[in-house]
Amino acid sequence: AAAETAAALPFFLTARAENYLWGRPDLKDTIKRLQAFSEAGANVLYAPGLPDIEAIRTVCREVDKPVNVVMGLSGQSYSVAELSEAGVRRISVGGSFARAAFGALKRAAEEVRGSGTFEYAQDAIPEAVLASLMSQEHCAERD
Repeated sequence: AAAETAAALPFFLTARAENYLWGRPDLKDTIKRLQAFSEAGANVLYAPGLPDIEAIRTVCREVDKPVNVVMGLSGQSYSVAELSEAGVRRISVGGSFARAAFGALKRAAEEVRGSGTFEYAQDAIPEAVLASLMSQEHCAERD
């Protein structure tokens, strides 16, 4: 039964051209690699570390498959609307949500230790809201 369920799930292969991560900031070569991945059967193309929105736009224009970008890292940031307008079809956030949560935890601990106050709690999600989000009923609504 598990094999049947797995076979029914959509399969997407994301191919990465990591030129910009490895000190090879060559957009033409990046695009050439993404095009080769597309020809080999990749469903989604990804070139992490592109320098700006124009490079992202160029990649999206030059390939024939959906392009993924990662947001939430240090450096330049673009809105969903800006990325969509540039041609991006998939946005990932990597571990940035977790790092944001750890950043809030660190700031809260520094506040208590440094000033002895608990103002951080004003921004905390209420326990009832969190419990509701984690409830079986909420999960069932997404099915």
